[in-house]
Amino acid sequence: MGGGQTYLLNLLNFLPDEFELEVFVLAPDCLSLPQKAGIRRISANWMAKNPFTRAVWERLYLPRLVKQLDADVLFCPGGIIGGRVPTPCKSVTMFRNMVPFSPMHRRKYPLGYMRARNWILRRVLLGSMLRADFVICLSEYARTVIEEQARVRLKNAAIIPHGVPASFRKPGIDSFAAPDWLPADGYLLYASTVDHYKAQIEVIQGYALLRQKRKTKEKLLLVGAEYPPYGRKVRAEIERLGLQNEVLITGMIPYSMMPAIYQNALVNIFASECENCPNILLEALAAGRPVLSSSYPPMPEFAGTAAVYFDPRAPIQLAEALAATLDDPALMSEMARRAVERSRDFDWHATAKATWLAISEQCRQ
Repeated sequence: MGGGQTYLLNLLNFLPDEFELEVFVLAPDCLSLPQKAGIRRISANWMAKNPFTRAVWERLYLPRLVKQLDADVLFCPGGIIGGRVPTPCKSVTMFRNMVPFSPMHRRKYPLGYMRARNWILRRVLLGSMLRADFVICLSEYARTVIEEQARVRLKNAAIIPHGVPASFRKPGIDSFAAPDWLPADGYLLYASTVDHYKAQIEVIQGYALLRQKRKTKEKLLLVGAEYPPYGRKVRAEIERLGLQNEVLITGMIPYSMMPAIYQNALVNIFASECENCPNILLEALAAGRPVLSSSYPPMPEFAGTAAVYFDPRAPIQLAEALAATLDDPALMSEMARRAVERSRDFDWHATAKATWLAISEQCRQ
């Protein structure tokens, strides 16, 4: 779902012809795959509906399918290698989900499904990465976290960050017309899943402090799907601060609309405390608007000097950064220029080529 599909589809869209790979994609029919030579679907509709039956299938039947296809490589981009990989097939996986590896953020979820899920995922993901023949990490920080928790170096790994879709790179704020429902007086955008580790409550508190510092007509726009228990806390905080007319929660927005949402924002905010490769931060940079980012790693690894950083647990820092940015047109222009320049370091064509090269090298070993 979400970023996982974005990753997979860009990877397949940029499958280089020179590698002469035949790729079988085990996926449900609802996933629209690129119509390219060398890409074939193996339908997996029933498996997509239940993670438990999928896990059993992967353990018992996936090895048979690998043998039947005479596959050289089994690539599990979700991070979990569910079953034994029959020789001589090589296994390749990725480290994508950082939350299971943060005890502090696991504890933010109440006792129940989500906390248990993340506890289990940590063990399953770590085991898969240690067993794999090759591991793709999305950041230097991610590799460091895994090796510290495993207390061993990954035997064969590479750092290959995600790219930015070309649709997000249109130059200038007028590349995409603003949808009619966006606030007419301008808005500050935080696009991300509404969840504990994304710090929307602290962003709202920072926005409230900003309104105490200056006359702020700009609205705060929160875009993204919600983890319901945290979403309720976010709405309660908005009501407590009397910001019902100033903070707008949109829910999910079609991905095709997001370039316009980013590019018409006065400032893009990214306040996450726990990331592996922050796709949203990369998209915000490419939109060519000033970016205020969480100072937690790996965000500085991606944004470099193109963002102004703040501690997402300190709302006053966000308020001060917003005030300094919004009231300085020259700084806004410079930050926008730096953002676009930095985003050029992250390109899906380069990401896909490096990934398929790494996979094809496993075929030859």
